[in-house]
Amino acid sequence: MLDAQTDRVLLDAYSEAVAGTVERVGPAVVKIETAGRPSRDGRRRASDGGSGSGFIFTADGFLLTNSHVIAGAASLSATLAEGQRFDATIVGDDPDTDLAVLRLNGVGLPWASLGDSNAVRVGQVAVAIGNPYGFDCSVTSGVVSARGRTLRSRTGRLMDDVIQTDASLNPGNSGGPLVTTRGEVIGVNTAMILPAQGLCFAIASNTARIVARRLIDDGRIRRSYIGVAGQQVLAAREGDRRQAASGILVISVEPSSPAEVAGLRAGDVIAAIDGEPLAGIDDLHRHLTDARIGVPTPLGIVRRGERRQVVVIPGERRA
Repeated sequence: MLDAQTDRVLLDAYSEAVAGTVERVGPAVVKIETAGRPSRDGRRRASDGGSGSGFIFTADGFLLTNSHVIAGAASLSATLAEGQRFDATIVGDDPDTDLAVLRLNGVGLPWASLGDSNAVRVGQVAVAIGNPYGFDCSVTSGVVSARGRTLRSRTGRLMDDVIQTDASLNPGNSGGPLVTTRGEVIGVNTAMILPAQGLCFAIASNTARIVARRLIDDGRIRRSYIGVAGQQVLAAREGDRRQAASGILVISVEPSSPAEVAGLRAGDVIAAIDGEPLAGIDDLHRHLTDARIGVPTPLGIVRRGERRQVVVIPGERRA
């Protein structure tokens, strides 16, 4: 009898925690509906529109969602849980992190605060709120399964510091918040792996905060590029002699790119950037931040078995 009473108390406490979270954060969660661009004859196809989720994260109406939710949209609207509907405008979009910021023109809107994703503990309760398959304000709960995952975005770049959760996500949950029982948003729900069960992912709130601030300030995230297509290699060889432990085999060089100006050629292996070894193309992407735009940067390469150094001046990557 004592065990049954204890279980009931614990279950009630869990239910209260989840319900309280939804009461605090739920009003800030919106259903985003998109309308596609008209065809040449002026008609719209049903497939041109879609829906997803998002949440207001500032008192002045800025809203976070996934980049893929708004991709290709000609117009956007956001509907709050209480039924208020607003036109939404795109402030900035970053497909590489699958994040976008929208703006709603409203007064006194509810909003949810971004928490510290570095303080998240594996095993703690996580609550996902969104609009799966058009079912407004749906709630699922689970736990934080892991931190620090990597997930490849639709652009091919790796997203770092991703939170894994077993709180169920479905199409339409994308862009909604992952929340602690304290009512703090610790992630932006972004993906699930089908047909697996319990493998769902959210972009960490600390990443979302940085990206959102830059999108609000500049409308985009600036990144640098050098203009090569490549693939990871375990070793570059000349005969039987190993010349580099790992690196990026240059497959092609874009005409007039920083790489071509620096003298890089197809067949070169880029082994290091600014003295830091490169294991593969994802490592190179992590180094090519906005801070390197226009900055002479040494590359350690292997060409025909010989180690060399070239200096490249990364340019700003355009979408």
